[in-house]
Amino acid sequence: MAAIATPSFTRSRGRILIASADPLFRKRMLKSPLYAEAISEEAVGGAHALFKLGEILCDSVLLDRHLPDLDAGEVASLIRERYPRIEVEMVDSRQGPASFPVEWLDREEVATKCEVESGHAPEVVTLPLAETGPEVEALPGMIGVSRPIQQVYRLTRMVAPRDTAVLVTGETGTGKELVAHAVHEISARARQPFVVVNCAAIPEALLESELFGHARGAFTGAVQSRLGRIHVAHGGTLFLDEVGELPLNMQAKLLRFLQNGEVQRLGSADVYRVDVRVVAATNVRLLDLVNEKRFRIDLYYRLAVFPISIPPLRERAADLALLAEHFLKQLCGSAGVAPKRLAPSALELLREHAWPGNVRELQHAVERAFILAGAEPQLRDEHFQHLHENQS
Repeated sequence: MAAIATPSFTRSRGRILIASADPLFRKRMLKSPLYAEAISEEAVGGAHALFKLGEILCDSVLLDRHLPDLDAGEVASLIRERYPRIEVEMVDSRQGPASFPVEWLDREEVATKCEVESGHAPEVVTLPLAETGPEVEALPGMIGVSRPIQQVYRLTRMVAPRDTAVLVTGETGTGKELVAHAVHEISARARQPFVVVNCAAIPEALLESELFGHARGAFTGAVQSRLGRIHVAHGGTLFLDEVGELPLNMQAKLLRFLQNGEVQRLGSADVYRVDVRVVAATNVRLLDLVNEKRFRIDLYYRLAVFPISIPPLRERAADLALLAEHFLKQLCGSAGVAPKRLAPSALELLREHAWPGNVRELQHAVERAFILAGAEPQLRDEHFQHLHENQS
């Protein structure tokens, strides 16, 4: 039997991420001589791999075809789209000996060695550097065709059918609640409750009762028992808006619920098992709050299993006219007037604005211009002059 030379591995000194649900496969791959000088990272699934790539700079990714949470092909395409310089290869961990290092070998070398040792070779697929997916159907209630918002559509449709926890991030006014609602509507839980908790709007003294409920007499004024919003969301989706505003003591109680799925009302010894899918949203960087000791790191990892970042309007230039015309059409329909249009000069003015308030600011700007236009058939640039006043 002819000896097979050890193949060269040009990225042996880089950082490599191996994503597989099989711990034995990951362990044996990491023990390969090809990784002797490499910095190795591990991920247990597709969502975990995407999260780690957002936090750690990697040179290469080895992706198991049999991920437990997401489709490996879609994850690979997302990595290519987000990080075009990262080399991605997929391998089937269920084929061939798990101890054989299949990373970055030529197909002939992989096949020859595996045929000699086991009679069959694992399937290795190298993706092209610039692979991008087709246009994705817009989410319910959302408008846009730009590449950044297409990414949001794609990620949301990938994760919605699962029960994976989702963290939606983005500036104020970008549409975080629309994405959260889309996650619910596309899922198998769509016919069940979608319960919203605005963590910034509920006084701290009432927050535990709002989330977990209370028994009669649990505190002054508790004249009757009440289910908490977590319990009300049973079978459906719990949306925690502005989750970064949760006090630390409530973070600990929420974490306990996420770990065991059990709810205990204030003033009651009864414990109830509750089945909810959790979607959280924030307009701040939670890891900054973690560093400032204002947010628990363990809760962060529970909520951020699958992060979705919504781009600000200034990064969605291709969507500006579509959104403005959509809002104008809605206003005309509500007012029962003939359709109006946006003058080219007005559109040019809108494109020059920075939109710190994002889509919500655009909606309000169109509404004000609509009122100022009165019976005129089109909205002109002077109807949007207040934008310059607000920006100056």
